[in-house]
Amino acid sequence: MMDGIKKKTAAGAAAGSLLMMLGVFATPAAGGEAAFKDCPQCAQWNQQRKPFRIYGNTYFVGTAGLSSILVTSDYGHVLIDGGLAQSAPLIKANIEALGFKLTDVKAILVSHVHPDHAGGVAELQRQSGAQVYALRTAEAVLRTGRLTQDDPQSASKTATITPVPQVWVVQDDQLLGVGALRMRAIATPGHTPGGTSWTWDACEDGNCLKMIYADSLSAVAAGKYRFKDHPEVLQAFASSFSRAESAPCDVLLTPHPDASQLFQRLDPEGGTRAASIKDDTACRRYVQAARDTLARKLASEG
Repeated sequence: MMDGIKKKTAAGAAAGSLLMMLGVFATPAAGGEAAFKDCPQCAQWNQQRKPFRIYGNTYFVGTAGLSSILVTSDYGHVLIDGGLAQSAPLIKANIEALGFKLTDVKAILVSHVHPDHAGGVAELQRQSGAQVYALRTAEAVLRTGRLTQDDPQSASKTATITPVPQVWVVQDDQLLGVGALRMRAIATPGHTPGGTSWTWDACEDGNCLKMIYADSLSAVAAGKYRFKDHPEVLQAFASSFSRAESAPCDVLLTPHPDASQLFQRLDPEGGTRAASIKDDTACRRYVQAARDTLARKLASEG
């Protein structure tokens, strides 16, 4: 067992079996209400979808167009991403449909803080009592509910979320543990400043695979933002591309399931299950698609 640091928050929330390896806890801060508007695709993304097991202790509990991943253990569970604000009750229902309890979720992790992936986090945290973890560069957005100016989509004034009252900071390459689970944070900024990918092992019948929930790597901007004017963001993308394509990657999962063809590979509703879900080339293809998107975006900026 690796040595860890157990620590209580200022609000007195007990760490229990939750360990942060070499971790630093943020001081919780209070927030208010927020709304998400002007998203024509969100209604389709938020269509209910039957949950299913991906591999071992890893389950899809999200919606038709937004991933939410449950990773289970005997000592509590980890939930990655909370979809839209309107997704929270659907995610809760999916967790329960699989025979688990939302109150057994001990940690909620975030890929990036946009309303379609972090919008439901505050409500899921409230109902579960779980601790929410994010990189320092994402913490302020979670606590305030508003994008920072260094986000390429910050000009989208409606891109807000309900603030998360309790956020704990994780560091790049840090392990977070719940029971026997070990989830590793990998900083993958570019799409947002605080973009984070998560890796862990999942085992089935004695065969363990390297799982990765790779954050969005697409170059998307709002307003008059030009990537050519932000070399620091281009450098962040370059670093993230390198880290994502070199990360352990037997099974690729992504914040939007279609980005990794999840339902084409594993679709209980359609009767589809790949003979083997292992594909150690998936991350490289995912990164190459992101590189191509960025190149097209830069070319379009003139």
